[in-house]
Amino acid sequence: MIKFELIRKPLSDAPLYLLAAKKTNWLQAGLSKKEADYITAKIKDNESFIVINQLNRLGCIQITDEANKKKSAYERAEHLRNSGHKLCVIINAHKYNSVVLHDLLDNATDVLAVAEGCALSNYQFLKYKSKKEKNTLSHIKIDSRKVTQKNLDTLNSLTDAVYKARDMVNEPQSYLNAVTFAAEMKAMGKKSGLKVEVLSKKQIESLKMGGLLAVNKGSQTPPTFTILEWKPKKHSNKKPLVLVGKGVVYDTGGLSLKPTPNSMDTMKCDMAGGAAVAAGMYAIAKAQLPYHVIGLVPATDNRPGENAYTPGDVIHMYDGQTVEVLNTDAEGRMLLADALAYAKKYKPELVLDFATLTGAAAAAIGPYGIVCMGTAEEKQKQQLKLAGNHVYERLVEFPFWDEYAKLIKSDLADMKNIGGPIAGAITAGKFLEKFTDYNWMHFDIAGPAYTSSADSYRGKNATGVGVRLLFEFVSNLCRY
Repeated sequence: MIKFELIRKPLSDAPLYLLAAKKTNWLQAGLSKKEADYITAKIKDNESFIVINQLNRLGCIQITDEANKKKSAYERAEHLRNSGHKLCVIINAHKYNSVVLHDLLDNATDVLAVAEGCALSNYQFLKYKSKKEKNTLSHIKIDSRKVTQKNLDTLNSLTDAVYKARDMVNEPQSYLNAVTFAAEMKAMGKKSGLKVEVLSKKQIESLKMGGLLAVNKGSQTPPTFTILEWKPKKHSNKKPLVLVGKGVVYDTGGLSLKPTPNSMDTMKCDMAGGAAVAAGMYAIAKAQLPYHVIGLVPATDNRPGENAYTPGDVIHMYDGQTVEVLNTDAEGRMLLADALAYAKKYKPELVLDFATLTGAAAAAIGPYGIVCMGTAEEKQKQQLKLAGNHVYERLVEFPFWDEYAKLIKSDLADMKNIGGPIAGAITAGKFLEKFTDYNWMHFDIAGPAYTSSADSYRGKNATGVGVRLLFEFVSNLCRY
């Protein structure tokens, strides 16, 4: 983990990152005339990220004038996070263990964005490497009159949470099955102060969670249903915010085996929604946010073995509704539906579910945002979109017209679990809607949850998407 530290004087031998403007007096900033002339020449060539190799240290200069040209504050912040990513790459390439971020502009928002991008870029998953080539960067020191220790404590909690989400998603199913996943969440609860309860298969059976149990029928590992709760004494909300995360630790497609070549290679990431919920709540608890939040994570793997559920089966769900199964690869919605129905017992103010649910969502917008839809109030939707923009996990709201519900009508049961070849992401959402009677939003993170190539500070493989969005949303609710 990266350690953050506030300082008031740059260390003479540490790499230095200057956050500055074009008109900065470089001599007053401690640079030589030769270095100042070099920087001025680079600025004239329209370069905004400039590296100078001094005798006793490395220097990086970020000219923020380019960031000022961005259309919005959130685009500016993203520009600076990406600058933090560049810095992280350079620091590790030169084998330094620390860097000083010197804020010449007295702009806490900007320097914290750089620190965030740098810290998130430093993540590595080396558990299974016999030769571990670890990044050398371990400390980010910030010299700014505007940044507070509370800012750094919050950034530390959030970075830690994103790392934990990435770790869980990157873990292979050979380690992270449903039982181990629940144990990981228990450990996170002990570390952060979250209350965590794990329901066993016997308890799940007694609750008659037919969707979760159906998906689990092909597995030799029992399912789990994990309930996380953060309820500080002075919470500001009367009704809880409930988060639901899909916890399919591995998805073969079941008997409707995935037909696409290589499509199973990354299916360990199918619990990224559950990881986002658990890690998001971990960050909320570590930061001691005064808001009552409950998380629900139903978990299992989806396999074609044992007595696996089959196309044509009719499943009795937790709330008594029946579902005709026409595709066992549409499994995530089955266990999410039980969890969404279970959420009714809390009489929530709002329910948010996160899931790598459909290839249709990934195909529609790629890894550049999150597909969302639901029945939340317009004000709640705007608050969510604002939070998404702030952390650059942008939300794209899909239409949720009643006509789409017709596509999941069944001749045999109350509904079927797929809606046909069109609007797959939306019909999945309409299926989930059948199990709600409260304000609710569905987030399909299939596109951005796992990447095949490096993407700036999001890295390669697990991105931890959803954690920062949830933390920002709840932080804002505490301020309203």
